[in-house]
Amino acid sequence: MRILLSTLLLLAAAPAWAADIVVGQSAPLTGGNAELGNDIRNGALAYFKKVNDAGGVHQAKLKLVTLDDRNDTKLAAENTQKLVAEENVVALFGYASSTLSIPAMPAVAEGKVPFFAPFTGADTIRKQNEYVYTVRSTYADEIEKIINFWGNLGSTRVTVLHYDDPVGKQNFETVAQVLQKFNRQPVSVAIKRNADISDANVKAVIASDPNVLVITTLYAPAAQMIKRLKAANKAYMVTSLSFAGATQLAKALGPAATGVSMSITVPTPRSHSVPVVKECGDAWTAAGQADSMSVTALESCIAAKVLVEGMKRAGPGLTRASLHRSLSALGRYDAGGYVVDFKPNFRHGGSYVSMVLLKPNGEVKD
Repeated sequence: MRILLSTLLLLAAAPAWAADIVVGQSAPLTGGNAELGNDIRNGALAYFKKVNDAGGVHQAKLKLVTLDDRNDTKLAAENTQKLVAEENVVALFGYASSTLSIPAMPAVAEGKVPFFAPFTGADTIRKQNEYVYTVRSTYADEIEKIINFWGNLGSTRVTVLHYDDPVGKQNFETVAQVLQKFNRQPVSVAIKRNADISDANVKAVIASDPNVLVITTLYAPAAQMIKRLKAANKAYMVTSLSFAGATQLAKALGPAATGVSMSITVPTPRSHSVPVVKECGDAWTAAGQADSMSVTALESCIAAKVLVEGMKRAGPGLTRASLHRSLSALGRYDAGGYVVDFKPNFRHGGSYVSMVLLKPNGEVKD
């Protein structure tokens, strides 16, 4: 009897670990945009490991379940359904584009699942439902920054490379709306998603004779277009929205990166004076990552920190509903030199934008 009583007392004194907090993600882990998807996953994993090593969130461990969608919208929808119905995720995190996010929306709305930090600045994802939370600035914010970077537009001719689908066309319209303020009308060159740049695409850009080429695609077609234009001795000023992935595009371009500029929505990974950059860099190293931290991985790490803050404020026994309430009420939160501001009726908290130049060695220079 004494032995049984002692055992019961020891069990009572031991910490009661809660069930894992499962976060779901659908991302391109293979295929042409695999580097982007893996960086988004690994940036979050690095921060989650840091939190777990320190005891977790309310004595519960964070678990990220990532399913490969190969940049395919049908797979993204199927993956989301599995994550919501079978994995019982408390949140969905870090989908790699607006195009991959939209197919997830029916399951998000039906399951009332917080959909956090999609890798996009497109307006279309911000108009879906109350469960979508973004931490990056809009493409309109980025375009404004890019125009300031160019200086006086004067008679500048602008061509926009974009995808030939609803999201891509909306990105073109965003550029066009901003340029209207300067009495400029851009030329549209549309390309197929998940396809190589064609001869016709290259000829269309050259025929438009731009002073500035604005790229709104992912890094693979962006790199193909830039290399082919340079091979044709067309020395256009080229600038890209953050969607391409700064580190990924720089690596894909190699020597052709010289002279290419880009907007980014977080500080550069070398900005160690920014507390959250140093924190994420340390977490990246502690997670055993051999490569340098990319801009994309840093953005994902910062987003993961904001998500965890929402979890902490929600209290023990985390549910989708309690996390949704907590994130909506988060208010102004300084993650360490990167500020987001969520409100009950405004869940799009980021506004940071800066310009960088791509370097031939795969790095970026601010």
